[in-house]
Amino acid sequence: MTTYNTSSDSANTMIRAFLTKIGEEYLGHSFNTGSGKGKEIWTRIKEKTFNKKCAFCGSSSENLTIEHLIMFNRDQCGLNHPGNIVPCCKSCNKRLRHSDTKKYYDWLEQLEAVCKTIEDLKIRKKKILKHIKDEKYPDLTDDEVNALRAVAMSLYERTSSELEKSINLFKDIDKTLVRRR
Repeated sequence: MTTYNTSSDSANTMIRAFLTKIGEEYLGHSFNTGSGKGKEIWTRIKEKTFNKKCAFCGSSSENLTIEHLIMFNRDQCGLNHPGNIVPCCKSCNKRLRHSDTKKYYDWLEQLEAVCKTIEDLKIRKKKILKHIKDEKYPDLTDDEVNALRAVAMSLYERTSSELEKSINLFKDIDKTLVRRR
């Protein structure tokens, strides 16, 4: 848990809220995996579609977490949508990064890195692709992803800048208050 909050924390939360709402637009209803229909969908995906196993390594666990196949961030702009989430164990939920660019692996690169055999890779890839299709994750065009990314970047910059503005406003108010004392 974060113990030191920064403007990036609030900006990233804003982006996740935006990507959640866009995912819900495509889905046609709310997708809160913590309660109601969203929780039922997540439980079905975890228990029935993936048999309580990590989508990447195949290990069984009671502590599987949600992993967004297309990352839920301002770079990849994956939507919070049933077709973009899979159960994941703790170790697989730490995406690897490319050493040259420091960008995170996409889900297929991560799967390739985690699978021990070609056969495991084929089976898990097929299952994930079927899941994406069955849950009707929108097949976004490059233009749509670029539009999402442009809005996400704008939200990130505007939200981050609000902290500095708020600090300066507080300092101005505080100077006024101090002078009056």
